[in-house]
Amino acid sequence: MGDVTAHGTASVESTLDTVFRMESPRIVATAARIVRDVGIAEEIAQDALVAALEQWPETGVPDRPGAWLTATAKHRAVDLVRRRETYARKLAEVGRTLTEESYDPEPAGPGDIDDDVLRLIFTTCHPVLSAEARAALTLRLVGGLRTDEIARAFLVPEPTVAARITRAKRALAKAGVEFAVPYGEDRAARLGSVLEVIYLIFNEGYAATAGDDLLRPGLCEDALRLARVLGALAPHEPEAQGLAALLEFQASRTAARTGPDGRPVLLAAQDRRRWNRLMVLRGYTALERAGDGRSYGPYALQAAIAACHARAASYGETDWETIAALYGRLGVLAPSPVVELNRAVAVSMARGPAEALPLVDALAAEPALARYHLLPSVRGDLLARLGRTAEARAEFARAADLTRNESERTLLRERAGNQGTAGG
Repeated sequence: MGDVTAHGTASVESTLDTVFRMESPRIVATAARIVRDVGIAEEIAQDALVAALEQWPETGVPDRPGAWLTATAKHRAVDLVRRRETYARKLAEVGRTLTEESYDPEPAGPGDIDDDVLRLIFTTCHPVLSAEARAALTLRLVGGLRTDEIARAFLVPEPTVAARITRAKRALAKAGVEFAVPYGEDRAARLGSVLEVIYLIFNEGYAATAGDDLLRPGLCEDALRLARVLGALAPHEPEAQGLAALLEFQASRTAARTGPDGRPVLLAAQDRRRWNRLMVLRGYTALERAGDGRSYGPYALQAAIAACHARAASYGETDWETIAALYGRLGVLAPSPVVELNRAVAVSMARGPAEALPLVDALAAEPALARYHLLPSVRGDLLARLGRTAEARAEFARAADLTRNESERTLLRERAGNQGTAGG
């Protein structure tokens, strides 16, 4: 155990908060394997958190805090199963004696999902739930995201997400959905939701909603690992390969996205020598497995866009016309104001800011983008390039007010300050 005298209660709580956010998916998945109910598993994980809050300030932070939380949750799950009148039946289903000392995973069979967290994703992506509810619940349980972070991912109000999660837990309990491995058509039916959840978890790690840091590497790593596992599980599913390719390309830039001081480095200024070439190669390989480029789905199209960036030796050599065309195709398959905003950026780089500004202005009335900081950020960039510095300064300041990430806020305020006082 660590020395509690070296850590005040506030420090212990801060450490616990960080550890729990990183480890909660595995804690919930471990408990769910035992109790076979994701709602109860989350409650058990919260019980483990409360136990740590009570004990760690007195005993100190354990050397392996994640393992401590998981073991505590496991013991409580076992106790709960033992107290149930149906304990004998549960033992028969599990196929082994549960002990407080250990609980080993079931042996994987052909086509089995040999990953507790991935099993949890497939469970929470059950067709008894709406697509929106599946994604929200899985982000909560697997991604460890708060309600406000999930709301940002979906571009919807926070109360809407909270209601979706509550209803989803009730629906799973009412339908008696258990922690189980789907096969065949059932697995195929859930694949789309699983892909979406992994994608959203990665995005939250790649551009954190709030806090001091731009990145949350743990989320990116978990999402990339899950994408790789899913890609191996479904080698002939083009979109599973497309998602794996996309995340490989995006993750390859991680080291170059922040400077030594942790501040963001924009794509145009990134040192491409710091991009992970092994991940780039893995991205190309997965994209090839995604099929013919003419038949790409939404994830493969995004991977193709990322591949355009990876191929360019410098920002100036990027094939922006191809990227704009790919965003156009993506907008047809998966219409979204965010896709249109990204297309406008590509158009600005290919044909100039004057042609892109009307595209961005047309998005100003989109309710989903009302508090999306990248809309005024992009508009500010276009205005600055057109020499309309006073308007650009106002847009960057508005973007800084909208973002909840301190690294982004600092960068945006600097960009606002760099516009000087001239009007345009």
